[in-house]
Amino acid sequence: MRESEPGAGRVVLAATPIGNLGDASRRLIELLEEADVIAAEDTRRLHRLVQGLGVHPSGRVLSYHEHNEAAKTPELVDEVRSGRTVLLVTDAGMPSVSDPGYRLVEAAVAQGFAVTAVPGPSAVLTALALSGLPTDRFCFEGFLPRKAGERAARLAELASERRTLVFFEAPHRLPAMLRAVADSFGAERPLAVCRELTKTYEEVLRGTAGELADWAEGNEVRGEIAVVIGGAPEAPPVSAEDLVAAVNGLVSEGARLKDAVAAVAADAGASRRELYAAVLAAR
Repeated sequence: MRESEPGAGRVVLAATPIGNLGDASRRLIELLEEADVIAAEDTRRLHRLVQGLGVHPSGRVLSYHEHNEAAKTPELVDEVRSGRTVLLVTDAGMPSVSDPGYRLVEAAVAQGFAVTAVPGPSAVLTALALSGLPTDRFCFEGFLPRKAGERAARLAELASERRTLVFFEAPHRLPAMLRAVADSFGAERPLAVCRELTKTYEEVLRGTAGELADWAEGNEVRGEIAVVIGGAPEAPPVSAEDLVAAVNGLVSEGARLKDAVAAVAADAGASRRELYAAVLAAR
């Protein structure tokens, strides 16, 4: 691991409020005032943020978003190399989580420069905590593909995922997304739709995929949305007796009994000895 170069600055990823300005940390306010460079996903949103917080930035402000990340990252790395503090903020929440930031962190780390964070609001964790679904193991999947076929393919990959899943979704695409979840995961899969978190009209709707798909299709949904979906239920254990028909099917196709038992047992994760005994007992 390379050490930071003498006199080099640092990159600071700072979480910004996801709705309620009261969630801004003191460290965020201090850095907004003192950072040499502020890289903002949307400079207009940054202007509204600092106005709301009564902050007067002293550093240079530049735009840093998904369309110019590749071009702007070397410039920001040069600022760090010159000993400056580069503060990265996005429209809401923690940079680099479904927002710009990864490229800058990767480049700064590769140069051995210091990278740190000002933790704070996170729509992912807030939605997870409020969902009423298991929080001990989860994964964040960001936005699903917009096209129906690609969305269905992604959901098919995730249908057996045991961990709780967290997604972001645009309000106008929510009905189609929830209906696709009901089709892929089953209408009874539990989930929560979390809307306008920390804002005046915060709403968390909990139910099954089928119920919430019906709700979304019958209502005009607005605001920032996170969808939390319960993981796939554990498959019931398969007994040796349940696998006898599969073995007999292979035997009828010409396989030797011993080979058929081995193949079926391996596929189901069952005991070959117990399965062989079950096949003989069924004859």
